[in-house]
Amino acid sequence: MAAVSKYLTAKQCSLAGAAVIAYFLCKRRLGQGHSQTLYRKGEAVGKSEKNGPTERAAVDKVFFTRMLRLIKILVPQPFCKEVGYLLFIAALLVARTFCDVWMIHNGTMIESAIIGRSSEAFKRYLLNFATAMPAISLVNNFLKLGLNQLKLCFRVRLTHHLYDEYLKGYTYYKIGNLDNRIANPDQLLTQDVEKFSNSVVDLYSNISKPLLDICIYVLKLASAIGFQGPLYMLSYLVLSGLLLTRMRRPASHMTVTEQTFEGEYRYVNSRLITNSEEIAFYNGNVREKEIIQTTFQKLVSHLHSFIYFRFSMGFVDSIIAKYIAMVVGYLVVSRPFLDLSNPRHRHSTHSQLLEDYYQSGRMLISLAQALGRMVLAGREMTRLSGFTARITQIQKVLKDLNQGRYERTMVSQQARETGEADRISLVPGSGTIVHSDHIIRFEHIPLATPNGDVLIRDLSFEVTSGTNVLVCGPNGSGKSSLFRVLGELWPLFGGCLTKPERGKLFYVPQRPYMTLGTLRDQVIYPDTVHQQRQKGISDQVLKEYLAAVQLEHILQREGGWDTQQDWMDILSGGEKQRMAMARLFYHKPQFAILDECTSAVSVDVEDYIYTHCKNVGITLFTVSHRKSLWKHHKYYLHIDGRGGYEFKPITEETVQFGS
Repeated sequence: MAAVSKYLTAKQCSLAGAAVIAYFLCKRRLGQGHSQTLYRKGEAVGKSEKNGPTERAAVDKVFFTRMLRLIKILVPQPFCKEVGYLLFIAALLVARTFCDVWMIHNGTMIESAIIGRSSEAFKRYLLNFATAMPAISLVNNFLKLGLNQLKLCFRVRLTHHLYDEYLKGYTYYKIGNLDNRIANPDQLLTQDVEKFSNSVVDLYSNISKPLLDICIYVLKLASAIGFQGPLYMLSYLVLSGLLLTRMRRPASHMTVTEQTFEGEYRYVNSRLITNSEEIAFYNGNVREKEIIQTTFQKLVSHLHSFIYFRFSMGFVDSIIAKYIAMVVGYLVVSRPFLDLSNPRHRHSTHSQLLEDYYQSGRMLISLAQALGRMVLAGREMTRLSGFTARITQIQKVLKDLNQGRYERTMVSQQARETGEADRISLVPGSGTIVHSDHIIRFEHIPLATPNGDVLIRDLSFEVTSGTNVLVCGPNGSGKSSLFRVLGELWPLFGGCLTKPERGKLFYVPQRPYMTLGTLRDQVIYPDTVHQQRQKGISDQVLKEYLAAVQLEHILQREGGWDTQQDWMDILSGGEKQRMAMARLFYHKPQFAILDECTSAVSVDVEDYIYTHCKNVGITLFTVSHRKSLWKHHKYYLHIDGRGGYEFKPITEETVQFGS
């Protein structure tokens, strides 16, 4: 036995040495992170690190403040189903603890009956044990059911809250195009929300059950061996908890970084799927493979570091929170039995001492295990702090964007070098937007990109309903920027913009968007069938819109209005452009922006479409290089790309110039 003990001691010492070395190597690697992959500032370690600071992740006052804010979202009022599940789980945890106490007592009596060779007592206690098993099993499974339901409820609450902010106005556009603090909102809204919800519920279970066990076992043990023993165990909990919390401090930041790298890895893969045709034409598979492998290697390197860190911390956790806790438990439970002057055991028989020892020992071991779980709950809290920081980050960004604030370098490098920033003030949102029907008026508006590149210093012109305008100019001159400002996608840097409300201004891009759903949904998007019915528009009228763009054959070819297909792939380029024009006829806006939206349509169909727009009273802003379209417009807006523009009526000389 001594040899085995000596062998185990040597083995544990060697493992402890390896764990300590691994821990300090990992810690050193984290400390030197400014030169390593994880904290390398000069390389692309994820858009959120490149473009903005990440949220701090640690178990501190900030973490608890964030958690209180999030709990108000997860549990919005005192009387809701989440509170019901919390109380249900608490009741089951109490029942489970009493089941554990009963099993300790009943198990001790079974063993006492076996040692005492009492056949009747053995059968009685064994029958009690067998009879109680279904009830104990039912309690355990109801507890699992309650925990899983609470995880789902929390996920639903948080998902709905975030999507209410994410899909408010144009926030979903701004978060990727105007603000660069969040590189992967899709991952934050899906995976991170799920992991956060699961982690919160697991922490609730892993803390409340051990706390309850500690209270019950302390009271039980106090009557058996006095309060001094449990007090020693609680003191050990505090000291070991402080030590392990200090050692686990890097884990929260590593969790945040892991999710950042996971999001970047998903992003490069989704780009490959989205742009597969263009990449195939360029034969870019080798280059894309290099990009994906480089991104994946960054993730793998970080995961290797995290694995070594978890290995070292897992070893230390097991030693401190489990095995040393059990040693302390044995020392505590032995004191009253080894103290021969103790009046409780002075006149006890051997079987009575054995029964007391078994019952007190098992309770103390269970107390030690509960204390160990409390210490290990700190690990879950550290991990939760990482997810809390991620959720708080996207909350903050969404709130800023919905209030018209975004963080981005407003002045480009070129502007700084030329000193242009000193000559013009760019304050996003400083302009005024006035909503008025049947007019679009730009008054002294600086046309600039969100990065601060000034395209036109002072843009002023006015268009009323019935006056079609052709917008022309070289690529990159600012035609699309003009429409982004007009559509309120980009901030206004000054001046006054008078325009109809958003629903009365329609945009038709060169590559129209086809939504998921039926053929009818493609025409009425973004309306629903219910909204179509409210407007009093029948399917026969929709068929007339398709006929107006020479797409009536689609209805028969695809099998009716309720057919569901992947319309982005089913329809050709020209069919999608004509479908977008049918969508325009359905909505009948006051103004429509046509951005090269008939480039894949024949000239005769295009002429018919423009004539129909005039007949139904839709005023057009058209971006096109086709000479045949000039006759459908009264004015032209020419942007030269050098900061100048012309807004003049179209004459025969103008048409000849435009050709």
